[in-house]
Amino acid sequence: METKTQHGYLVLADISGFTAYLAGVELEHAHEILRELLELIVEQVRPLLTVAQLEGDAVFAYAPEGRVARGETLLELVEAAYGAFKDRLASIRRRTTCTCKACQSVPSLDLKFMTHHGAYTLQKIASADELIGLDVNLVRRRVLKNGVGEATGWTGYAVFTAQSLERLGVHPPEMREWVETVEPLGEIKKYALDLQSRYKELKEARRVFLTPEEAHASVAYDFGAPPPVVWDWLNDPGKRTQWMWGRAWRALTRPGGRTGVGARNHCAHGVGTLIETILDWQPFDSFTVEETLPSGNLPIIVTYQLEPSPAGGGTRLHAHTQLRTSLPDWFIRPLFKLLVALLLKWDFKRMARLMSQAAGRAPAVF
Repeated sequence: METKTQHGYLVLADISGFTAYLAGVELEHAHEILRELLELIVEQVRPLLTVAQLEGDAVFAYAPEGRVARGETLLELVEAAYGAFKDRLASIRRRTTCTCKACQSVPSLDLKFMTHHGAYTLQKIASADELIGLDVNLVRRRVLKNGVGEATGWTGYAVFTAQSLERLGVHPPEMREWVETVEPLGEIKKYALDLQSRYKELKEARRVFLTPEEAHASVAYDFGAPPPVVWDWLNDPGKRTQWMWGRAWRALTRPGGRTGVGARNHCAHGVGTLIETILDWQPFDSFTVEETLPSGNLPIIVTYQLEPSPAGGGTRLHAHTQLRTSLPDWFIRPLFKLLVALLLKWDFKRMARLMSQAAGRAPAVF
């Protein structure tokens, strides 16, 4: 076990309102609900983070800084985990026929995240790996949430320290800023994001989703990595350039400083350039883009859909493509099925190989 100082992201997912929830409710049912929610949080964060410890009503996790190459992926992970948590609360409430207070009060719970970038040491204590350090204590003591709920009225939110946002390279303008003194670290600048509003925004967004029936060509490919990792390789311009044959990607516009609906990318390739515009954005689930020539001609719509692979532990990626043209389907569909499907399968095979190499595993055999 390494005992040298390392640097990375320290994250605590804390169930809001659980102490008040326990007051006067049936403890047996309450603890069953807590176990289900903690297991869900672990399942959501584990693809990117290493779970270090369960702490009562919270999950403490971390990631070495080299593991998070595209900073937006961590922010998207937080938002996706929050969405899954809220959906699970609704599911528990719908499916229960129990009239006890513990089951009926489930909607009062919420979830908040605290994220910091700092130093830590991994040590073996009583046969278990333990993170220690001042930065670790800052997160585990939950002081980063101080004052946020009182000032905003939010119950579901994410707090990021200035150090974490700087390393991630993202800073959504809707974040609210605080400065807090924490001994012995001194002044800590932190920013809070309203996850409840973000969840509502994503839920109400107009969906643009190309179905297999609408597509001129559809391809499915199984990867050995979980959806957040595949999502990162699909959306990081540098990684896309590695696995997409003959293409060089770079980011253009980022409304609100983030990738999402309306964001645009530029692609240079052998026959010219393409402008890609994101039409739909559902992190770790699906996204839809429109690719056009700079003139706006010959738009191609592509929907990428991710789901857990049937074998478990990996991701099945579906890519549905459609050429917007006045030419008849009977002419376009066979061409796309032959050429586009063949190119996508070649690209995905290359992506899987690069993904395996980056993860330190032996290249996959195809």
